[in-house]
Amino acid sequence: MLDINSLKFDENGLIPAVVVDSITKKVLTVAYMNKESLAISMEKGLTCFWSRSRKELWLKGETSGNYQHIVSITADCDGDALVVVVEKDGPACHTGADSCFNDLVYQSETLHEFTLQGLYDLLVGRQKDRPQGSYTTYLFDKGLDKILKKVGEECTEVIIAGKADDKAETVYELADLAYHAMVLMVQMGITVEDVHKELASRHIIDHKVKQEKMTGGQ
Repeated sequence: MLDINSLKFDENGLIPAVVVDSITKKVLTVAYMNKESLAISMEKGLTCFWSRSRKELWLKGETSGNYQHIVSITADCDGDALVVVVEKDGPACHTGADSCFNDLVYQSETLHEFTLQGLYDLLVGRQKDRPQGSYTTYLFDKGLDKILKKVGEECTEVIIAGKADDKAETVYELADLAYHAMVLMVQMGITVEDVHKELASRHIIDHKVKQEKMTGGQ
């Protein structure tokens, strides 16, 4: 672990901290820490910043309840900036928005960002607006039984492609399965975060099982 005393704070004793959502990987905010707020953050496991406007320590969520639970803090190669990965209890922005970064400045015409959360949000929009001609609208209109049937069909297609040892076809079918599984998630009100937490809990259990095997179950 890096000693915080080796970090390079600026002339005002501050270091920028880029806060990132552990699930969506979205940048939530950029704030500043001094050595004291960084130490408090590490001690409490909650983000604590230095407010440059109020000239005081600021424990995120202390008044709003929107605490940010720290997963990790990583310094850059120069030791003069931090990335703080968090699990958040609520909106990160004082406006009530999920993130402070919402105003698009530039968008490439050829390159497009993709995330599972972005796809999920798109599907939620499809369920709400039901645009005509959309396959996703068709699935939501048909309801749960149709969605489950498609999930089952795509599972079979994955098995067939995998059994044939066809990597490209398996990737294609896995993508189809992932899409239909997310339609099912939206239909049932299951979020990406719900699945993320379940997988994370299984990872912890698996880690413990491996340790027990290595120590003879003691």
